[in-house]
Amino acid sequence: MTMDSRPLFGKVALVGVGLIGSSIAHAMRRGGLAAHIAGYTHRTATLEKARAAGFADTLHDSLAPAVRDADLVVLATPVGTFGPLAKEMSAFLKPGSILSDVGSVKTAVVRDVGPFVPDGVHLIPAHPVAGTEQSGPEAGFAELFDGRWCILTPPPGADIGAVDLLKTFWQRLGSQVEIMDPKHHDLVLAITSHVPHLIAYNIVGTAADLETVTESEVIKFSAGGFRDFTRIAASDPTMWRDVFLNNREAVLEMLGRFNEDLSLLQRAIRWGDGDALFNLFTRTRAIRRSIIDVGQDSPEPNFGRTQKKS
Repeated sequence: MTMDSRPLFGKVALVGVGLIGSSIAHAMRRGGLAAHIAGYTHRTATLEKARAAGFADTLHDSLAPAVRDADLVVLATPVGTFGPLAKEMSAFLKPGSILSDVGSVKTAVVRDVGPFVPDGVHLIPAHPVAGTEQSGPEAGFAELFDGRWCILTPPPGADIGAVDLLKTFWQRLGSQVEIMDPKHHDLVLAITSHVPHLIAYNIVGTAADLETVTESEVIKFSAGGFRDFTRIAASDPTMWRDVFLNNREAVLEMLGRFNEDLSLLQRAIRWGDGDALFNLFTRTRAIRRSIIDVGQDSPEPNFGRTQKKS
């Protein structure tokens, strides 16, 4: 099957040109998805980095020229900024255009952005489940979304044609696409992404606070598992602050379940219940293998990372 190389949109505006925004731009260039790519950031330093990276046709430090006449506008900034940005850009959105995003929470997008969407503009929230611990315009690359999932969460009554168009857009960026209810999305991502990040941030902080372990020892022996937590904990702090503040209900529910299971594990260790530990570890090992089987990670040793040669 030959991939269609015709542009889907005349102009696409990326409001935010960090890792995800810049990667969308690179992937659009690779697939010929837009005749014109516009980027927006209010930070001068970020603008210069984006200009050096060369993934956009035009770059702007004000919203109006960036989003005016755009057929697709993608919010790619921290979720906490979506409401004010939507309010500011609403007067400049083109009738018939699609307004989307890349945030890790979705009910908050409908809540904060929805009230500012003009009649005739189609709000279709989206979440590409992809990323790295890197951030900034220089971190983006076209292959980021290849083989990963993008979840669309259209609100009730969303235009079917616009949803199908955005689905095609993400498929041509390299993603597999799933349609999901916003609230269900937030519950699923709370356990698959948000709580793991919270645990990573917490365990790295705990290790750093231990007075009986020196910093050099933590780093020296990090390959024991600590290294893998630090990779997640290196993610953008502003983005993750906004994720937890805007998905608190689902995160707290999943944390409650996690704490209950952790208490059972603690009890098994305290009472020397080897069978309980073995059964849990066997079951969770199977989950890890399932993740590899569906192509969401590499089966290579060392979690898919290569060792540096000395």
